Amino acid sequence: MAETIIPKATAKRLPLYYRYLNFLANSGTTKVSSTELSEAVKVDSATIRRDFSYFGALGKRGYGYDVMDLLKFFKKILNQDRLTNVALVGVGNLGHALLNYNFRQANNIRISAGFDVNPALAGTIQSGVPIYPMSELVKQLKDQQIEIVILTVPTDAAQGITDNLVAAGIKGIMNFTPLRISVPSYVRVQNVDLATELQTLIYFLDHYGPTLQDTDEDDIE
Repeated sequence: MAETIIPKATAKRLPLYYRYLNFLANSGTTKVSSTELSEAVKVDSATIRRDFSYFGALGKRGYGYDVMDLLKFFKKILNQDRLTNVALVGVGNLGHALLNYNFRQANNIRISAGFDVNPALAGTIQSGVPIYPMSELVKQLKDQQIEIVILTVPTDAAQGITDNLVAAGIKGIMNFTPLRISVPSYVRVQNVDLATELQTLIYFLDHYGPTLQDTDEDDIE
C-alpha cells in the first residue's frame, strides 16, 4: 500500500505532539483528549483530529487517545528508535551555538562531525564534536555515512559548498544562510532565516498585535 503523503504543516506538528505525549507519559497520564492536547500545544482541536486522521483511527470517540499507544505510534513515525548523525558545516558564532546545544533534548539526533575553513579549528574537538577541514568534507561525509547537514557558512560560499554536499550524497540540508541554495530534486532543503523570521514577527506585532492566531496556510497546497 502506498505511503500516505501528509501536508507539510502536519509534519511540522508531529514532533510537538510527540514531545507533549512524552511529558504526559512521564507524569503518569494514561489518556488524553484532543481538547486537552489543544490547550497544551496551542493547536486547535479540529486541526489535531485532522492531523491524526492521516494515520488512521488513533483514538476512540468518547474516550480520547491512549497516551502510550500514541507515544509508541509517533515514536515509530518519527524514527525515535534510530540515532541520526548530522554534520555541521561552518563553525562560526551560530555554528558554535548549535554545537553547544547539540539537540540535547532529542535522544535520536546528534551533531557528530563539524567542518570549517579555519585552520585553528580543524583537528580540534568542540563541545565533544570533532572538527575537520573543509578539504575532507566529501570524504568524511561518505565515510561516516552522514546524510543530513546543517549549513551555517557565509552566503558567498553557500552554493559551492552545497554542490560538494550533493556530491557527497547528502539527502537533506538545514540551511541557515540567507541564500536559497539550488539542489537536485532528490535533496530536500529546510531554510531557516532568523532575520526573516524576526522581521515577520515584528510586522505582525506592528500591524495586528500579539493575539493574531496562526493559520494553516501550509496545509493548502
